[in-house]
Amino acid sequence: MPSPSHTRRAHRTGSALFTTRMLAAALSATALFACVVAGCGREAPFPSRPVVLICPWSAGGGTDRVARHLAARLEGELGVPVNVVNATGGAGVTGHTRGMLARPNGYTLCLATAELNMLHWRGLTNITYRDFQPLMLVNRDDAALFVRADGPWASLAELEAAVRGAPGTLRASGTAHGGIWHVSLVGWLATAGLDAADMIWISINGAAPSLQELMAGGVDVVCCSLPEAQSLLDAGRIRCLGLMAAERLASYPAVPTLKEQGEDWAMGTWRGLMLPKGVSPARLNRLAEAVASVATSDEYLGFMARSGFNPAAEPADRFEASLAALDVRFGEILKSEAFQEGQAQRFGPMFFPWVLGALLAVNLIVLIAARTLRRGADAERVTRQGLARIALVCGAVVAYIALAEWLGFLLTAGVLLFVLLWRFGVRWYTAAAVSVVLVVCVYQVFAVYLRVPLPAGWWGG
Repeated sequence: MPSPSHTRRAHRTGSALFTTRMLAAALSATALFACVVAGCGREAPFPSRPVVLICPWSAGGGTDRVARHLAARLEGELGVPVNVVNATGGAGVTGHTRGMLARPNGYTLCLATAELNMLHWRGLTNITYRDFQPLMLVNRDDAALFVRADGPWASLAELEAAVRGAPGTLRASGTAHGGIWHVSLVGWLATAGLDAADMIWISINGAAPSLQELMAGGVDVVCCSLPEAQSLLDAGRIRCLGLMAAERLASYPAVPTLKEQGEDWAMGTWRGLMLPKGVSPARLNRLAEAVASVATSDEYLGFMARSGFNPAAEPADRFEASLAALDVRFGEILKSEAFQEGQAQRFGPMFFPWVLGALLAVNLIVLIAARTLRRGADAERVTRQGLARIALVCGAVVAYIALAEWLGFLLTAGVLLFVLLWRFGVRWYTAAAVSVVLVVCVYQVFAVYLRVPLPAGWWGG
């Protein structure tokens, strides 16, 4: 029988442990509550925090240059930082999808490009211009053909003869496969009586890296806009063989059009600011006023003139009408025989996701097989436990995707991390403390220091 002193010591030890646990739980709950309600208190004027401007293309290209100038000017109009995020990949699918799926609170804009009129016709996505709220068209640029200054072709006729003489040998680029510059090149080939496969298209995500590849000898021809190639053109390192426009540009009077050289083909891109559907009228009007002020300012027009870009300010209603007309035109172009041939790819857009899914399925089968090879009830219990944990992790990922935009990163990630740790055998008070500390640290590193936008939730506006 335990002595009275032993009983008293055990009681004190138990009380101290209980007190420690309660203190840890109280601190965790307080910290989590503080994180959750930090943005709930009062209605701040819009905008009250940084705005994200999504650019679907690589840094250094024409879209990126326009996006960064717009962002710098919009900061002055809105009074908050405007951060450009290059969401590249998928021939423009990644950036445009991210812009469309953003929470419609006015804090995420997208500098959409002509690919928005093309991607759904190519079967890469079901997103169209109808999934966005147009703000303003800010730029239109025509396509052009560029070769190295020390290359063997001094005119469009010489390049065409080279393609005709050795079909399938010359390499071209300018953007991802099936992007606007690819379509422009295929259109020129068709107009010249050549097949789309007579030039090999190298898929590179943007004009800037394509021009770098041209200078390195990786490609023979680049199709992009004149402003995107201006620095190399001014330095005499490349030459422009022709502009795909109805007439010469005032900023490039020495560059002839394709039409002047006997090939009646014109094609180019557009760039415009858009919002996801559902932004409140008050915030929509505030952003529209700011964008209109920037797009018609002397500073913006001066930048466009110096950079060789063609300014084209169209308000939301005219912009939407232009998008509708262009969508019909691109549908006719991309369904034509020449462009169907030009867009043939060895791998479709779902090839790698299917491969990844198949590998995960194989791993799961191997795991189950390895567990079932063991004999006895213990093997069966371990197998069930392993499958349950896999299902729990997958469920947590699905729950985060479904809830993060509504509840915000802090609350969603904190609760899900707590549940995972607790279900994996961590004591509840330890799981709560670790979840709060870890999630807050991640938020500080990414959202505060690295300025990576994380979902703010409904209380964040």
